[in-house]
Amino acid sequence: MIKKLSISISLLLLFSFTPLKAEELKEIGKFKDWQTMVLIEPTGTVCFAQSSPVLQAPKSNKRDARLFVTFRPNEKIIDEISASPGYEFNQNNSVTATSGKEKIKFDIVQQGFAWIADNKIEKKMVNVMKKGSRLMITGYNQNGSQTIDHYSLLGFSKAYDAAKTACS
Repeated sequence: MIKKLSISISLLLLFSFTPLKAEELKEIGKFKDWQTMVLIEPTGTVCFAQSSPVLQAPKSNKRDARLFVTFRPNEKIIDEISASPGYEFNQNNSVTATSGKEKIKFDIVQQGFAWIADNKIEKKMVNVMKKGSRLMITGYNQNGSQTIDHYSLLGFSKAYDAAKTACS
């Protein structure tokens, strides 16, 4: 859990605040609305597919939200799904992902990220994402206001496969 948190915070910080060095983070592919990145850390290589929302609600609340599927071979972690809405989630409300009739709840909410604890459910969500066209992440901010981030799944399968291959 701590490692999930530190990796996710590292990813968010790399994208949000610091200039990137080529040896730290490298984009290995852009696939429609998704991209594949490789992060080289002292503890090993981290590969991930990521996307930003194509639509956010409410429209007046622009946030730096992202959805990730991560692989960390040194830690034997595959298909780790995390979402960051660009704010701290409200601990009293659940965070969910919805695509078509499928609805999946994120189990862990901490430090501005949400994760799914069970790898079987993560694999199910990856399959839903491969078959779907859009995924909505619903969360609540500290004031209890609902936000919905709409992610296009165009290019997800290729970005996912590239991330998985890069860390195999």
